[in-house]
Amino acid sequence: MQKLQLPQPSPEAQAASQALLELIAQEISANGGWISFARYMELALYAPQLGYYTGGAAKLGSAGDFTTAPEISSLFGAALANFALQVLPQTANQIMEFGAGTGKLAFDLLTELHHQASPPERYYIVELSGELRSRQEQLLKDFPEVVWLQQMPASFSGLILGNEVLDAMPVQLVKKTASGWNELGVSWQAGALKWTEQALVESALLAQIPDEEALPVGYLTELHPIAQGFMTSVAQMLKAGGAGISLFIDYGFPAAEYYLHQRDQGTLMCHYRHHSHTEPFYWPGLQDITSHVDFSAMQHAGQLAGLELLCYTSQAGFLLHAGIGDVLLRTSPSDAMRYLPQANALQKLISPAEMGELFKVLAMGVNVTLPEKILQQDRSHRL
Repeated sequence: MQKLQLPQPSPEAQAASQALLELIAQEISANGGWISFARYMELALYAPQLGYYTGGAAKLGSAGDFTTAPEISSLFGAALANFALQVLPQTANQIMEFGAGTGKLAFDLLTELHHQASPPERYYIVELSGELRSRQEQLLKDFPEVVWLQQMPASFSGLILGNEVLDAMPVQLVKKTASGWNELGVSWQAGALKWTEQALVESALLAQIPDEEALPVGYLTELHPIAQGFMTSVAQMLKAGGAGISLFIDYGFPAAEYYLHQRDQGTLMCHYRHHSHTEPFYWPGLQDITSHVDFSAMQHAGQLAGLELLCYTSQAGFLLHAGIGDVLLRTSPSDAMRYLPQANALQKLISPAEMGELFKVLAMGVNVTLPEKILQQDRSHRL
């Protein structure tokens, strides 16, 4: 592992990471000396009390490790509220958000819906992080419609939101060899985590890679069975509810762009104190581990489970046609002190050089029709 020049964690954080490391070592030992990288990533992010999302460290904002669109500007949530106003009447008028972060998106979205005199009947939040849930409860205390859930219900009718949720789901790492595909896993040797390979057992998963036979030996990439399983569960929940829509916003590509020859080291990234790097064994439990989303795989899983593909577009295209510019213009450009910071934030959200093009929006649903404006930017043919 390369030497990283990153801020040193506090003694308390180091102790928590060491406890998680010991838990991972025990898991490796109990499984014959090897666990898949997907299992390692699951423990590093979600082990009870010790994982990145289940422990107590700050995740978002200046004191955390990364910043998301709702943290950049309340315009993001207001634009999503405009979209919600157009689709919720076709459903039971409920919203469910997965992984709500600090609660900022829920706060901005609900503030706008109340401003429009159209609050939802319920705003459910499915949150695994105790630290983030406590922050959400504080921020959202004035919205009685907010309800927290430990897991998704069997049925739901309404709008499902997932902003930067799919990228945090554990992935399998696979590498092409001269004799076929290997899966990368983790072993424990001489008191440290080590990469170890073994033959890929679930070769059917390679079906999500277009033309995988043509990829060169040594090609390293990710497979996404857990996220695909999640999409299947979302589809079953919406189908049981009778009418609803899921909206997932994340960084990623369709399969034809995800598995390009030149992307031969995959997309796995780690985020620690606003530094990005590629070492997932660095202080387990103290850093985020993510990969880009294969939106073709997500769409395929949703469709197999009965959802209709409604739209696939860029974040910029979606936000602009959801009326984010109109929300900005509620502040007069002549009021430079208030207008310019909002305009700069909007640029970050929609500029192709920032989040506008890298982040995509996937909308799938059952018995719901999207507004024509949103469909003007549809790129479903690329999936």
